[in-house]
Amino acid sequence: MHRIQSLSAAVIGQVEAGKTLTEALSAALGRPPALTPQQRGAIQDICYGTMRHLAELRLVLRELVPQALPVPAIEHLLLAALYQLYYSRAASHAVVNHAVSLAGHEARGRFKGLVNATLRNALRRREALMAAVERDDEARCNHPRWWLDMLRAVWPDAWLDIVAADNAHPPLTLRINPRRSDMAAVLKRLKEAGIEATALDEQALLLASPRPVADLPGFAEGWFSVQDWGAQQAARRLDLTDGLRVLDACAAPGGKTCHMLELAELDLTAVDVDAHRLVRVQENLDRLGLQANLLAADAVRPDTWWDGRPFDRILADVPCSATGVVRRNPDIRWLRRPGDFSALAAQQAAMLDALWSLLASGGKMLYATCSIHPEENSRQIDAFLQRQADACCLHQEQLLPAERHDGFYYALLEKH
Repeated sequence: MHRIQSLSAAVIGQVEAGKTLTEALSAALGRPPALTPQQRGAIQDICYGTMRHLAELRLVLRELVPQALPVPAIEHLLLAALYQLYYSRAASHAVVNHAVSLAGHEARGRFKGLVNATLRNALRRREALMAAVERDDEARCNHPRWWLDMLRAVWPDAWLDIVAADNAHPPLTLRINPRRSDMAAVLKRLKEAGIEATALDEQALLLASPRPVADLPGFAEGWFSVQDWGAQQAARRLDLTDGLRVLDACAAPGGKTCHMLELAELDLTAVDVDAHRLVRVQENLDRLGLQANLLAADAVRPDTWWDGRPFDRILADVPCSATGVVRRNPDIRWLRRPGDFSALAAQQAAMLDALWSLLASGGKMLYATCSIHPEENSRQIDAFLQRQADACCLHQEQLLPAERHDGFYYALLEKH
């Protein structure tokens, strides 16, 4: 547990300093010596769990230690240990003992006594501390206050449901590849492996409990991919038929790219500004037996890569605040700032206008985000329609985070 706590505390510290949880965890888990699968799982649980409960854990820590400690590493260690005490199956005495030992390596050990007393008090006073959590909106909901204010203003009837969904563990949903298998065959193989699953529609399958994807029978053979049910709606809304020339802008990691190719025979170009992320797209294509033209380029600068031939369909899966996928990325709520939405909206508008010029007359473009903020969604489309006289919106919908899917926004646009 010594190394588990140490690496977890370091990751928490890096997120508090502004790194994403994905980046910080990837770096920590890749350090030698190699970690066992059990150690990796424990570190991931502590880090993701701490981010889900961060406001609550911060309040508990301040109730026990009113002033922030001068050594941030000790604060991060205490947050990790408090999560273990309250939400993990680790033995309490082991959590406390290892945390005290780790504290001995910081500031010449002068916080060992404080760490010991804090964690023992956390156990002894848990009922009173949880009562304090319930009296504080931010701690009870585990979202920043400004975020809660935004949710109340934008979704007055649904904000509590959104908070509950954000704080839940995400479901594991599969998207069956009809070119390699079908619903009946996948259900049969999963049942034979003792894995319970429920069909959500003709292509989506919800597992009763998440598990390592690579261990699922049929995954290596390309029978299915992992994709949230809400994200699976994108390809279906583009009105795809065989022979169309299609552009997938901001394609990585390729889930929607592959889904489009599963639905129709397409001449598809997948663009992403990050060449390294396109490697993942190619891996997914290869596993599923699909083909696309991959291009490392900036979708906002088509003059640097476009061949002048219009596209019949465009998927504009634009960069966004990711406020609809908080349960998969619990650090987002702590890393985002109120000003981010306007900056992202400006970037989205530039991408919409640039991509619109590539669309053929009579063609369709799907604007997609994993956001629940109107500034990035309905207001963005309203402003776009004001700028582009040859555009009309055929359909738009906002999916809010729910038990079976994350939050997404889709607007299908047609060019006159």
